Amino acid sequence: MPGSNNSDKSRQFSSLVVDGMERAPSRAMLHAVGFSNEDFKKPQIGIASTWSMVTPCNMHINGLADDAARGANNAGGKAVIFNTITISDGISMGTEGMKYSLVSREVIADSIETVVGCQGFDGVVAIGGCDKNMPGCMIALARLNRPAIFVYGGTILSGCHKDKKLDVVSVFEAVGARANNLIDDAELAAIEIKAIPGAGSCGGMYTANTMASAIEAMGMSLPNSSAQAAISEDKRLDCERAGAAVLELLQKDIKPRDIMSKKAFENAITVVIALGGSTNAVLHLLAMANATGVELGLDDFSRIGERVPMLADLKPSGRYSMAELVEIGGIQPLMKALLNAGLLHGDCLTVTGRTLAENLALAPDYPAQQDMIRPLDNPLKKDSHLSILYGNLATEGAVAKITGKEGLVFTGRARVFDAEEQALQSILDGGIVKGDVIVIRYEGPKGGPGMREMLSPTSAVMGKGLGKDVALITDGRFSGGTHGFVVGHITPEAHVGGTLAVVEDGDRITIDAETKQLTLHVNEHEIARRFEKWRQPAPRYTRGVLAKYARQVSSASKGAVTDNPD
Repeated sequence: MPGSNNSDKSRQFSSLVVDGMERAPSRAMLHAVGFSNEDFKKPQIGIASTWSMVTPCNMHINGLADDAARGANNAGGKAVIFNTITISDGISMGTEGMKYSLVSREVIADSIETVVGCQGFDGVVAIGGCDKNMPGCMIALARLNRPAIFVYGGTILSGCHKDKKLDVVSVFEAVGARANNLIDDAELAAIEIKAIPGAGSCGGMYTANTMASAIEAMGMSLPNSSAQAAISEDKRLDCERAGAAVLELLQKDIKPRDIMSKKAFENAITVVIALGGSTNAVLHLLAMANATGVELGLDDFSRIGERVPMLADLKPSGRYSMAELVEIGGIQPLMKALLNAGLLHGDCLTVTGRTLAENLALAPDYPAQQDMIRPLDNPLKKDSHLSILYGNLATEGAVAKITGKEGLVFTGRARVFDAEEQALQSILDGGIVKGDVIVIRYEGPKGGPGMREMLSPTSAVMGKGLGKDVALITDGRFSGGTHGFVVGHITPEAHVGGTLAVVEDGDRITIDAETKQLTLHVNEHEIARRFEKWRQPAPRYTRGVLAKYARQVSSASKGAVTDNPD
C-alpha cells in the first residue's frame, strides 16, 4: 500500500488523492481505469483533450492525446486523459448557435480547471484545435498554475479547385459570389466539397493559427508547435515531447505564471502583429492576462503596434496559408528576426526551461527566395494592422483590422441592423451599396449574448465585390478569416447604452486608422435627445448558459471574461 509522500514536490497534488491507508477507496477506483501499484508513486499528468467529431479542427486530437500520454508515461509520469468540449465556429457561423462560441471558451476553461483541481493532477498537457480551445485551455492553465504545456492540434492542408487553393473562407466568399451571379450552383457545390480536405484547423492566419502562434511566442508551447500540419510526424512528436517536458517542468518547479509575464504577453502581441493575425487575439490575450493576474489593456496593443510592422503575406488578406508557412520554417525564423531587431524580450522563460533567446539561438533563417514573410526593412505595413480606435462611438475602445489594402480612412452613411441575420440578408439582396457603413448592433457579449463573429456578412461583402467600397462596424466580433474595412468589439456595446445604440440610417460615420478615431458625425445634443427615447432591450435569454453568461460577462474591452475579480 502506498505510503504518504507529501514532501515530493513532483507529487504535490496527486499524493493528497492516492497516498495513505485512508485513500484506499480512491486507489481502488483508479485500479479499475488501469493504475498499477507503481503508478501511484508517479506524478500524475492530466492530458486535456479537446477531441470531438463536431469539427475537422479537433477530429484527430484523440490520437494526439495518446501521443502526449505516451511521452509523459515514458518520462516517468502517469498520464490520465480526459476530455472537454469544442464547438465549431465555421459550422455555426451566421446562426443563432454561434452565440455559444465565445461562451465555449469559458466552459472549456472551467471544465479543465474542474477536472484537474478535483483529480489532483500534478501537471497538465492541454491540446487544442479550434479557435476557443486555445484561450480556454490557457485560461485554465493560468488559473491552476501547475506545471503545464499547451499543444496546438495543427493546421489543415489546403483544398484545391481549378488549381486554386481553398479553405473555409473560400466557401463563405463563394456564397457572396453566387448571390451576385458571379458563379453558378455547380461551381459553389464544387468549392463546398473540395475546401476542407481533412483534419486540422482553418488554414489561413485565422484565429486558431493566430492563437497558436501567440502561445508559442509567449513560451507556453514547445518551439514549432504552432507551425505543424495536423496530420504529420512532426505533430505526433510534438505531443510526445510535450508529455515528457511536463515532467521536467515539475522537477524544475516551473509553472505557467512564471512564464506568462507582462513581457511574455508583449512578445505574443508582437508576433500576432507581424503575422497579420486575427482581431480575436486582442480579446483572448486580454482574457488570458486576466486569468494570470497580468495588467494588460487595449492601449498596450496600440503602444506595441506603433513599432512593430506587419510582415506576413498570409490569408485572409494575403496569398499564403499556414501549411505553406510550415514548409519554410514556421514562425521560429520570424521570431529570431524580431529578437535580433530588439522587438522581442529574449529573457522570458519558456516551457523548455530556457529563455526565448536561448531557444531561438539555433533557429534557422527563412529560405532566400521566399516572399511569404517580408524583411523588416520592407514590410507589408510599417505598423500594426490591428488599430485600437476611440471616439464618440467607442469611448472604451474598438478593434479595427486594417491592413492598408482597404485604405486607411473611410467615411460613409450608416445602414443600421439590430442583428447579423438582417444585415446578411440585405447584403445578399443587393440592399448594400457603395459608400455604406453597415452597422450591426446588439451583438456584444451581453446583448447577443455571446458576441457572434460576423464572417457571413463580411464574406458576403467580399463575394459581392464591395470589399473596398463599404465598411462594417459592430459590437460583435470578427472571424480571423474576415478582411475588408471592418471595426468590431465596439465598447460600450449597444445593449448597455453605448452610442452605437442610437445610430440611425443615414448618419455619417468615419473610420480613421491614422488618427485612431471612430466618429459618429452627430452632435452631442442630438445624441442625448435620442438617448431620452432609448430603452434597454429585454434579455434575449432568461435561462440557461447564455443567460448566465450575459449576467456575468465583462466588457469586450476587458476580454469578455466571466471570472473578473471586480
